[in-house]
Amino acid sequence: MTGRPRDAGPGGDRRTTTKSPACGWDQAVFRCGRCGTEHTTTTEDDYLKAVGVHGDAHAVWDRLNPTERSGFASVLRIILAAPELAAELLALADRQPAGGEDR
Repeated sequence: MTGRPRDAGPGGDRRTTTKSPACGWDQAVFRCGRCGTEHTTTTEDDYLKAVGVHGDAHAVWDRLNPTERSGFASVLRIILAAPELAAELLALADRQPAGGEDR
């Protein structure tokens, strides 16, 4: 990180002239160095969210063994294909006593 404000020019000067173009970007591409996934975003907030969520996904994935990864991916495929099912499963989980069978 540099010691100048983000919107400052190379000399730290914030003044603008009619000759200088507006600063900014229309899109950014996040490319993961671990898995090669690419996400294209159009705002800085979306970019930061994409980087954070992808990092979190790696953190979860890294804690699973191969059998858990396969099962987890299978469950996600089913749930993500049926949002209503996901909502019902969460509601069911919230109604169940902690750590016990409910029959």
